[in-house]
Amino acid sequence: MPPRKQLANAIRALSMDAVQKANSGHPGMPMGMADVAEVLWNDYLVHNPENPAWCNRDRFVLSNGHGAMLLYSLLHLTGYPLPMEQLKQFRRLSSQTPGHPEFGLTPGVETTTGPLGQGLANAVGMAVAERILAARFNAGDCKIVDHYTYVFAGDGCMMEGISHEACSLAGTLRLGRLIVFYDDNGVSIDGDTAQWFTDDTPGRFASYRWHVIPSVDGHDAEAVKRAIAEARAETARPSLICCKTVIGYGAPNKQGDAACHGAALGEDEVALAREQLQWGHPPFVIPDEIYAAWDAKEKGRRAERDWLATWEKYCAEHPGLAAEFNRCIEGRLPQDWNRRADAAIASLAEQDKDLATRKSSLLALGALAEILPELTGGSADLAESNCVLRKNSRPLNAANDDADYIYFGVREFAMSAVSTGIALHGGLIPYAATFLVFSDYARNAIRMAALMKQRVIFVLTHDSIGLGEDGATHQPVEHLASLRLVPNLDVWRPCDTLEAAVAWRCAVERIDGPSALALSRQTLPRVERETEQLADIARGGYVLRDCGGTPELVIIATGSETSLALAALRRMPSNGAAVRLVSMPCAEVFERQPAEYRDAVLPAGVRRLVVEAGSSDWWRRYAGTEGRVIGMDCFGASAPGKDLFEHYGFTAECVCETIDAMLKDPGAPA
Repeated sequence: MPPRKQLANAIRALSMDAVQKANSGHPGMPMGMADVAEVLWNDYLVHNPENPAWCNRDRFVLSNGHGAMLLYSLLHLTGYPLPMEQLKQFRRLSSQTPGHPEFGLTPGVETTTGPLGQGLANAVGMAVAERILAARFNAGDCKIVDHYTYVFAGDGCMMEGISHEACSLAGTLRLGRLIVFYDDNGVSIDGDTAQWFTDDTPGRFASYRWHVIPSVDGHDAEAVKRAIAEARAETARPSLICCKTVIGYGAPNKQGDAACHGAALGEDEVALAREQLQWGHPPFVIPDEIYAAWDAKEKGRRAERDWLATWEKYCAEHPGLAAEFNRCIEGRLPQDWNRRADAAIASLAEQDKDLATRKSSLLALGALAEILPELTGGSADLAESNCVLRKNSRPLNAANDDADYIYFGVREFAMSAVSTGIALHGGLIPYAATFLVFSDYARNAIRMAALMKQRVIFVLTHDSIGLGEDGATHQPVEHLASLRLVPNLDVWRPCDTLEAAVAWRCAVERIDGPSALALSRQTLPRVERETEQLADIARGGYVLRDCGGTPELVIIATGSETSLALAALRRMPSNGAAVRLVSMPCAEVFERQPAEYRDAVLPAGVRRLVVEAGSSDWWRRYAGTEGRVIGMDCFGASAPGKDLFEHYGFTAECVCETIDAMLKDPGAPA
């Protein structure tokens, strides 16, 4: 058996060689944390390289994702399908080894990391999911959900505000199967962190009610091993292991210095590091005895076989639970989903009541949660305002694991990243709620959910100036347009209860990305529809009121402005111009429809008027140079919502006047 230091040096050599070949990357962190990684992966981590998706594996999250070569080296050495050729293609187009780890691209990567601190927050979500699923499905001595979440995090992660939010929550929730290794090397891109980061990090985590193990020599394998054993023995609190390391360990002229943080060491320094580490092998060459010592395939097979034995017993003793567990872990909807969802939507369609769409959303959530117990989420301290707390919700807390609701506190960014971590773990469908205006706080986490194609539902209420007296600070103007710019994010803005219910259903059914539901604070009128229109709501845009022939003008409206446009049409003379009203609750879904459908709804050559109480620029792609947009291109003000709509021109009279002007002067510029 090769010495442990040589096993760790394999990580160092692969990392510095790949970065050197790419002439780009971050060799310092992989070289500094190699000893810690060697102990964790060889002595503790339960995983199966031959089945990276095994549901009861331990999760390993590299929150400081710039050190990607550490993870790629570990995956390659332990036997994942990541061949040496891929390591040689580090940071090259179409390789499986991008500059930061990407979920879904590289087998064994649990989450996309790089924006510092977010991996740590994702890991909190994974630990939350493990705890809830264990309470829900473990029975007697059959523990089918029984694993740890391990995280590597650096000084940058600790400086980012999201780490404060997420770790404070993790301590309050007492996530005892979450273990974080803090790479305490005192160096970041700009140099010695003592100039800008003097926090008492162990004291900070102790105040969060974490179990803290300070001052562990990160280059002493036995010290690391003792620390991990101590952390695993603490079941009531998450653990922070503070590892004192030297960045770039083994590079004699650059170790301990920012020079090795984010740049290749250089050929001369790589050669000197080989001498210092007593690693006499050429670049990208790993001796057979090193490979044999690292190979985790047989150990992984045994671990999964042992679990499968428990699973077989579980299936025999608890067949109903076993079937439900399989369904949830695989992300499948129930077998009778369509029938029951149709019934739920139909019952909501019969609601003869005007409601704010945030309240309509609560009705839809309640109806769908009866069918989908895996729907689990919460609000950033706005449960009553966001309308996401159901009467029979079971909150997660230190005393209750069998939960479906999370009080996130005022932590919008962490809430969104934690929810993405819950989705990544599998088994639950998470939702996260706040005011639309505060999606700014959560924006990068929403972006990461979209990048990773995760089924997360963002419930964003108080969607316009219609929220009223709280004023410009709370009134979203640019936020709808901003969210619509995020690739792979579906943004729904329903106009009434039925559209809100369909939006929820579509968000739940979508398995390749997140959805954002923008919902009103103010009450909106119930809209009458023909039966044949109901199915078209799920297509993102549809003809709500037609004119009986080829239209001279098409109005496109969303949310609260849809009923406004309807009111304007009712004011027009019955023998007037042919005007069609299109409700567009989700433009992203509409744009995925066949061209024939889109052209039928929005015929070419017909002028268009868009009405939405938000930034107008995004809608000009629909209005075109010959159309117009009635929107908000300034901040709002503090007043009752009705007064604000009148003040800013969101009235039936204003819409009628604009229609008249467009029809009288077809060639007028927008």
